[in-house]
Amino acid sequence: MTPCGAASAWLRRARPLLGTLVEIGVNDEGESPQLAVQAAFAAIEQVQACMSRFEPDSDVARFAALAPGQDMDVAPATAEVLQAAHELEWASDGLFDVTQGRGPGGWHCEGLRLRKLSAAAAFDLGGIAKGYAVDCAVRALQHAGCSAGWVNAGGDLRAFGPVQLPVMLRDEERGRLDVFLELGDGALATSRLGPLRRSRIWAGEGRNAAAHVSVAAPLCLWADALTKIVAASGQADHPLMAHYEARAWLHRA
Repeated sequence: MTPCGAASAWLRRARPLLGTLVEIGVNDEGESPQLAVQAAFAAIEQVQACMSRFEPDSDVARFAALAPGQDMDVAPATAEVLQAAHELEWASDGLFDVTQGRGPGGWHCEGLRLRKLSAAAAFDLGGIAKGYAVDCAVRALQHAGCSAGWVNAGGDLRAFGPVQLPVMLRDEERGRLDVFLELGDGALATSRLGPLRRSRIWAGEGRNAAAHVSVAAPLCLWADALTKIVAASGQADHPLMAHYEARAWLHRA
């Protein structure tokens, strides 16, 4: 899923972050669009430092090293993401699980205090944290006075202000890109399904049937997290879509 068609008058910058190439685009207006973009990248770097499992001093890495019964302080950003993760785990009856089955229910976060309840519990916040990072970058751009723009972190995209951003869907069988939708003020996240989930959703179509999940929502955090619920359930019309003002699509291509 690739955004394209942004006006050439806009300022565009990209950096390798969050395990992908993050692109930021803003309308080239106001006093300091360059400084606004720098602030947005800094916001993403802060999320990565707190929540990447590959950063040895991150909250995620430190939690993995805890023994059962121990607790630790976490950054406000980490606490916010964990609160959202807990909400989604409860609302989805466990379909959303940031421990990826290693220790569901094996942690508890209250305020900024995180406790480990199970030795197996460890987090992979990659998806939901990436969506959260995109939202943080957008807030930084808006705080700096940008009236329109977008942040694209791989499959996580959010646009704001008076902009219509065409999003292209890659047709891997035909080797081409087709316009899927135009994103205005909101977020869109796309995830590829693994072979097992593809075969379950596209029953009778063969294990190699290509498939992606896309979810549009007001915030990128919710859009990214909800792709996991749709992928796990196989339901584009899962009841949580309405609750989070979201819409989902299952793509064969």
